[in-house]
Amino acid sequence: MRCSLGRALDVIGDWWSPLIIRDLFLGIGRFDELVEDLGISRNLLTRRLNLLAEAGVIERQAYQLRPRRWEYRLTAKGRDLVPALLALTEWGNRWAAPEEGPPMLFVHTGCGGPVTPTVVCSECGRPLQADEIRAVAGPGGAAGPGTRVLARRLTLPH
Repeated sequence: MRCSLGRALDVIGDWWSPLIIRDLFLGIGRFDELVEDLGISRNLLTRRLNLLAEAGVIERQAYQLRPRRWEYRLTAKGRDLVPALLALTEWGNRWAAPEEGPPMLFVHTGCGGPVTPTVVCSECGRPLQADEIRAVAGPGGAAGPGTRVLARRLTLPH
């Protein structure tokens, strides 16, 4: 895939991986806890954890030697996914929450205020709106799977 989004989804695009990353972020890091919390089968969880570890998103550390048991933690690469997952959770809170309301809210430990993730422009700080964004060609842009038509349509930055 020539598309960065497509390549990111190769790593975390299945249904379970974002939930595993969420749980690790929230401190649920032991295999049995993950199975219990997510209701995922043990063999599927093993496969997902191995893929995330191979991609450098998580690391495992032994917490018991006999029998050997592992605890999983986010790497720096994995922690960099947290803001994107918070933004997706906020979208779910707005458009897909249960009737009773959002099942989980986040609080900023720096100020104690509620967190409503907002993607902002890195230059002016204004919240990004879909109708105020255009894509331009990047240095790695080329036609290929995931960008065959896009590569022709992207404009050069000015």
